[in-house]
Amino acid sequence: MKVTSLETTIVSVPYRHRETSSRVRRDGVTDVLVKIGTDNGLVGWGESCSGADVVSVEAAVKAMAPMVIGRDPWAHEAIAADVFTTGLWDYRPMTANFAFSGLDMALWDVCGKECKQPLYNLFGGLRRQSVDYFCYLSIGTPEDVAAQCRAGIERGYGVFYVKVGIDFPVELEMVEAIRRTIGPERKIRVDANGRWSVNEALRNLAELDRFGIDFAEQPVPADPVRNMAELRARTPVALCSNEGLGRVGDCWEVIRSRAADVLCFSSTWVGSLAHFARLSHAAHAEGLKVCKHTHGELGIAAAAHQHVLLTLPNIVDGHQQTAAMMEDDVLAARLPIADGPTWGVPSGDGLGIRVDEAKVRKYHEHYRTHGQFLPYQPSDIGR
Repeated sequence: MKVTSLETTIVSVPYRHRETSSRVRRDGVTDVLVKIGTDNGLVGWGESCSGADVVSVEAAVKAMAPMVIGRDPWAHEAIAADVFTTGLWDYRPMTANFAFSGLDMALWDVCGKECKQPLYNLFGGLRRQSVDYFCYLSIGTPEDVAAQCRAGIERGYGVFYVKVGIDFPVELEMVEAIRRTIGPERKIRVDANGRWSVNEALRNLAELDRFGIDFAEQPVPADPVRNMAELRARTPVALCSNEGLGRVGDCWEVIRSRAADVLCFSSTWVGSLAHFARLSHAAHAEGLKVCKHTHGELGIAAAAHQHVLLTLPNIVDGHQQTAAMMEDDVLAARLPIADGPTWGVPSGDGLGIRVDEAKVRKYHEHYRTHGQFLPYQPSDIGR
């Protein structure tokens, strides 16, 4: 089997409501869909993350095509080595990882289809029958947040996640309202996106710990890693690293230095599903847990990571998702996590999904008409 074609399509799918944090104010997901064809008639799909500029990521995918066309899709590691070393993409690692992750998914998809196996079997087989995902709360008044929590409880969520790092007194009231509404057993997670200094984080986490925080994601800047290492040594609150996992070497350093209790990342961060799996197993050897991250994703990337999560030994509950926020998707079938916290074992070979090409055309036209969903609003510039 050889890869004979590689196509890219940029799509923009709106959210139901704006996503707001200390880092982003975004109204939907814009990503690059990757479609490869093979000489035996198989088609594989992948999804590359847009990052700050989707055009540059699509250009990177296209620049990687000579390392993929004519190759055996099973030669994942050799293809990746050529992309990152021969192609010099290791000099632009984050753009390269965002781009190659979509190519990598498409390669795995056709491999699974050729051997008539679901992706999870190619990653060692099932360790569980389902994966649990979080309820992503929007920032609001205590009353607003409490109403979202009640709706989440009705849908069966056990993990509730909220962004912090903008206005701590307001955020403390939000977290208090969450705990009051969800009761003592369900979990609260907060994410400051690296906005606090070490000293601020120590004080703020002490306040938040009154409400039984499950873990705090990236409370302090990721660079240098000593920020997280020092904070972990000085606070009883469990810490999660996210922004500090932007390259394979960064992940190894966080694991080696035990700078966090949980690693929140995905193949988008580290470039391939195999890297995501290997680094997750390495974290397991150090007694650390893994939470799947999302930058905002469509169903293709969500499905690829669901397969790998089903195989890992050390995942948490409450993995990250934006399916419940999306107005639509590019898949023919609605994702289970669009309506609740639980996703079981996908059926079918490869990624086990069917891309609706009419929807691809529809949301490509949305992109052509309206452009990328940027991570900021124009009014944010210069503030």
